[in-house]
Amino acid sequence: MTSYWAPHAWLPSGIASDVRVSVDTEGLITSVESGITPSPEDERLPGVLLPGLANAHSHAFHRALRGRTHADGGSFWTWRTVMYDVAGKLDPDSYLALARAVYAEMALAGITCVGEFHYLHHDRGGKPYADPNAMGEALRQAASDAGIRITLLDTCYLTGGLTADGYTPLNDVQRRFADPDADAWAERVSALRASAGMRIGAAIHSVRAVPREQLSSVTAFTRKDGVREAPLHVHLSEQPAENQACLDRFGLTPTALLKDEGVLGPQTSLVHATHLTETDIADLTGTFACFCPTTERDLADGIGPARVLAEAGATLTLGSDQHAVIDLFEEARGLEMHERLSTLQRGRFTPGELLNALTVDGQRSLGWPELGQIKVGAPADLIAVRLDSVRTAGSRPEQVALSAGAGDVDTVIVGGQKVVSGGQHRLGDVGGLLGKAFDLLEGKVL
Repeated sequence: MTSYWAPHAWLPSGIASDVRVSVDTEGLITSVESGITPSPEDERLPGVLLPGLANAHSHAFHRALRGRTHADGGSFWTWRTVMYDVAGKLDPDSYLALARAVYAEMALAGITCVGEFHYLHHDRGGKPYADPNAMGEALRQAASDAGIRITLLDTCYLTGGLTADGYTPLNDVQRRFADPDADAWAERVSALRASAGMRIGAAIHSVRAVPREQLSSVTAFTRKDGVREAPLHVHLSEQPAENQACLDRFGLTPTALLKDEGVLGPQTSLVHATHLTETDIADLTGTFACFCPTTERDLADGIGPARVLAEAGATLTLGSDQHAVIDLFEEARGLEMHERLSTLQRGRFTPGELLNALTVDGQRSLGWPELGQIKVGAPADLIAVRLDSVRTAGSRPEQVALSAGAGDVDTVIVGGQKVVSGGQHRLGDVGGLLGKAFDLLEGKVL
């Protein structure tokens, strides 16, 4: 038995003071007590204790683009060309090195579970590896090495794009993303097996990358006996051009198309959900909507209707997407601050709502409903955030999501095992790991 004591903790009932959390040898929380004087046996943690954060949307290899795409402005579509350059060169070994370092960077930021929207499947030219899931297995190993949980959202990607005339062919790099059809995709993904630290989900890259007639095959993969079990994530309406292409081809918005094909449901996460009509918003009732504010502003995508979606019955989650920043506190602030800019009102989301998006709701969207709360019986995924840094000094513990940054995370515990202590990852110098991963690509991509 291990016991942790913290001056403050965010419990299901709200912020409590002088809290002891006891954890058994299986990594489960056995008791939560507040108003407790620490004992000599307690390990004292600083600041405020939170459940581990859920990064609901990640493309690990996009981390290689940070600080390298801003020289001449451009757009989402020119950024995508640079991203394809990176995707065209990675292999299972270099992807393992890069993803391990990226996931360790996430752990340092308090992220204990990541939803990896994984579409870099095959070798160059689309040739399958000897193990058709070699790249997915590299991600499993990377998350394990970094000490975090992962939901592998294996992504169906079949076409190069969508126009008024139909779907366009894959380009040379996109062939690495694609299986012959949705049934072949499902057969490949069926060979993946969940493990203690990884669960298997599915993703539809977008309405421009999966033909309408094959959407139902991807959805069927997530069902058992007709009931949706595995999470299903979809990029939705990130760009106006995507909406226009769908309207030109089908006379439907992407949301309406997904609805007509039975994709929407309580386990569906719509990523970005930026450019929506009033009807689209109503149709997303009961789904998850994953916002990635630092990416959406980095790529000049726009500001999505977050508060309106929440009021319509969608559950909001947060992700770091292309990792221009890996700091979920900044994503939470971005959600609120973008709303303030677009509505000229403060307090569009309460601090509690932001913490829910960062924790329990994000974990549910990734298929880990047992995570995201500090309560008896839950796995001990915990983070301690300092309240004495230059950023957080004077902050009320219940408002930490609006004051803290990734650098304020002191301790990270996953399943009862310490991954970060005193702001240091168990793997050592994570910046050095990132540098070594980039060295594998030196002269090839970057």
